[in-house]
Amino acid sequence: MINGKSWKYGDNVNTDEIIPARYLNTTDEKELAAHCMEDIDKDFVKKADKGDIIVAGENFGCGSSREHAPIAIKALGISCVIAKSFARIFFRNAINIGLPIFESKEAGTEISDGDNVKVDLNSNVITNLTTDKEYSFTPFADEMKDIIEAGGLMEYTKANYCSS
Repeated sequence: MINGKSWKYGDNVNTDEIIPARYLNTTDEKELAAHCMEDIDKDFVKKADKGDIIVAGENFGCGSSREHAPIAIKALGISCVIAKSFARIFFRNAINIGLPIFESKEAGTEISDGDNVKVDLNSNVITNLTTDKEYSFTPFADEMKDIIEAGGLMEYTKANYCSS
């Protein structure tokens, strides 16, 4: 179960807006988190709390294929991203690093900035607790769900395929 306050963004939020290219000279997750979303919302890192949720429109994470974008979001403590749709490379990068992402056209449209939102991974339901509206989301394949729950592809691989 995921529960947090929503931060709403529009369509075509690209990876340069999620983590500006000028910060790609580091792999330090804390440094990346410190600049998350700053070109689209300069005060986002000051306002967002651990467990909050990003909600967006179509094609979230479009642009370059940098893995830094979902890493910055996850490192900041954002619990998940809900969008109408995701750019395919962002989708795969998010799964690979264990950032939960959920596609729901209705939720991406109707959830507003500041709404309290709950995501139930078992029932595939997003609930806007502010409006009492429920939305379904596209469920993950079992292996993808296992990868997210493990914390990403590396952790999943270690746990399932590497002997101690």
